[in-house]
Amino acid sequence: MRLGMVAGYASASVSLPMDEILEAERLGYDSVWTSEAYGSDAVSVAGWILARTTRIRVGTAIMQMPARTPTCAAMTAMSLNALSGGRFLLGLGPSGPRVVEGWYGVPYGRPMTRTREYIDIIRQIALRRGPLRHEGFHYQIPYKGADGTGLGRPMQSILHADPQLRIYTAAVTPTGLATAAEIADGVFPIWMDPERFDLIGPHLQAGFAKGGQGRTLADFDVAPFVPVVLGDDLDACRAPIRAHLALYIGGMGPRQKNFYTDYARRMGYVAEAQQIQTHYLAGRKDEAAAAVPDRLVDAIALVGPAARIRERLAVWKAAGARGEIGTMLLAQASVEALRLVAEELL
Repeated sequence: MRLGMVAGYASASVSLPMDEILEAERLGYDSVWTSEAYGSDAVSVAGWILARTTRIRVGTAIMQMPARTPTCAAMTAMSLNALSGGRFLLGLGPSGPRVVEGWYGVPYGRPMTRTREYIDIIRQIALRRGPLRHEGFHYQIPYKGADGTGLGRPMQSILHADPQLRIYTAAVTPTGLATAAEIADGVFPIWMDPERFDLIGPHLQAGFAKGGQGRTLADFDVAPFVPVVLGDDLDACRAPIRAHLALYIGGMGPRQKNFYTDYARRMGYVAEAQQIQTHYLAGRKDEAAAAVPDRLVDAIALVGPAARIRERLAVWKAAGARGEIGTMLLAQASVEALRLVAEELL
């Protein structure tokens, strides 16, 4: 099982945990991942990190697909991969309707259809087996709309890039997980209980079967985000993770369409998810965080004193040994926490 870290995205000002990133590289971590929401972008930050490192791989977790055409994403990924000597990993996701329509000003459409089309176009471009053609719900290449000039012609990438560009998707829904297993090289479940692979595994197997290429977990990277907060005060360590879970379960979408609320319910927190969402949507963010149960935090994160984290790491290590997790992506981890996990797993 590999180790990586999540650099996250900036809030009011652009800043990077470069001390942690450089220490992770020194320790032998495999990858570091950037993110975007509706402020700083993932690509500029990834390029900055690639320029300041020499070995560690750098990926986007995620680039929001509605923000860029698939050809733009392909050119960006191929360029960063070529300039870094093959160290770039492309992570994609559909985002959600609130951001897609409220920030990018485009229709949310069909997210799984968009994912399929997007990856198909990127694969065509990277493989360079002929001029690019695509007829889909979201994308037409060349464009044939009534408002076009009719002058577009199929083209082939000038850049001869790595045809085996690694592509990940972000997913927590059953359909999203199955789609990732069918057409991508890995998936980011935003959280994961290493003792509940039954919530993920059957959907991945369905995707492998549909893909029809004999793929298994051995060919696919399950890469969950794993928050790590090291400290002697257990309640204080849980606090930032409670706030994070409350934001996603409670506020990342309206009541009728929040994928993270649904995921928490599937994890067994039905009443708690409803309570968190009710508080959050009413503006009671502190109450929403307080409603996040300890056992959910402890299931998906590593929190508390070093001895407690070492004990819990055994469960994650066992999941890796079973092939259920390919890469643990540590989030919110301090330099000391990065070292502690590396001592146990690398």
